Amino acid sequence: QVQLVESGGGLVQAGGSLRLSCAASGSIFSIATMSWYRQPPGKQRELVAAITSGGNTNYADSVKGRFTVSRDNAKSALYLQMNSLSPEDTATYYCKFRAAARWGMWNDYWGQGTQVTVSS
Repeated sequence: QVQLVESGGGLVQAGGSLRLSCAASGSIFSIATMSWYRQPPGKQRELVAAITSGGNTNYADSVKGRFTVSRDNAKSALYLQMNSLSPEDTATYYCKFRAAARWGMWNDYWGQGTQVTVSS
């Protein structure tokens, strides 16, 4: 079973920065795309950024130029550097891995979420 644990959330003032981390543990055969999602209060969960196993990235328009997603395959870890934060970035942030615990057994695994609160 693959488990994901996020860290790095917290309270920050507008204009500040935070770096989120997501680490995987358990039996992992392979990891494909790693993603960050967020769910603002009272709203639906949305994709923030994703990175493929080859390093290709894509971002939500609202975070382009401010957020940077990266991964460390050796550590089965995912990161999100968030700069120039605004109150609109306040949300619970979740990581998601498309991973295989065994050959051919691909599933989506989610972390428990980490809260990011940006004060004005």
